[in-house]
Amino acid sequence: MRIPFELAETVAAVVDEGTLDAAARRLRITPSAVSQRIKTLEEQLGRVVLVRSKPARPTDAGAAVIRLARQAALLEHDTLAELGADPAEGARTSVPLAVNADSLGTWFLEPLARLGERHPVVFDLHRDDQDFTAGLLESGTVMGAVTSRATPVAGCRVSVLGAMRYEAVATPAFVGRWLPDGASADALGAAPVVDFDRRDDLQNEWLAARGAKGQPPRHYVPASNDFATAVRLGLGWALLPTFQAAPGLERGELVRLGGPPVDVPLYWQQWNLRSPLLDAIAGEIVAEGRRVLAPLAR
Repeated sequence: MRIPFELAETVAAVVDEGTLDAAARRLRITPSAVSQRIKTLEEQLGRVVLVRSKPARPTDAGAAVIRLARQAALLEHDTLAELGADPAEGARTSVPLAVNADSLGTWFLEPLARLGERHPVVFDLHRDDQDFTAGLLESGTVMGAVTSRATPVAGCRVSVLGAMRYEAVATPAFVGRWLPDGASADALGAAPVVDFDRRDDLQNEWLAARGAKGQPPRHYVPASNDFATAVRLGLGWALLPTFQAAPGLERGELVRLGGPPVDVPLYWQQWNLRSPLLDAIAGEIVAEGRRVLAPLAR
């Protein structure tokens, strides 16, 4: 049995775009042609590859087909580059990557900009918590990911990036109102805190280490830059990456609440393919991470 590339590419397009109509526009064919391709592939495989929801979701079989499509597109790019051939006019290889919000909001885009100047690629970024990005690699949704997972995902290789360092900070006015006698366990139990979302355990871990009791009021601000802005506006206290906290600390707009900084180890994982393009992407991202992040404690 063989899987025609255009059929695998169609499955990937539907999942990327969310609907058959949107995939049809990307592939420059009719929605009925997209539907026919999916039906043909499912008949050949004897398995359903898509859940027809909005947005469309791949089944386990569909995820395997999408991995094939992405790998084939990557190998095609590398082959054309090796032959010195130009890609089709306007064509660029799409490279899906996963990254945590704080990396995306601070250091991650600069290496991608450098890569975009040298390679005919576009980046499809998926934002998720660093504890969950490895799952996007396992499903074949992305080719590479910034993750807190040091153990390689099956079929992937891993490189150390460094540690994202966080400090607990708040505005002087917030401290004067809520923590006038210092960040004691009792005071922290009542002072409002800013969380990224309901999976963000960083503030909870810091509170537990300080012996805080009770359930302080919580604001949820699920965007890295807006999260930092919420702290600078005095909405609550939070742990901010040193990248974001440093300017406010220098100007006196923020103050530290005390205690040691919290380091979150980060790693780069990507498909273990012999690909000049993937190697170039890894080289830029790993070099930038090691330049700007704190070294991992040995």
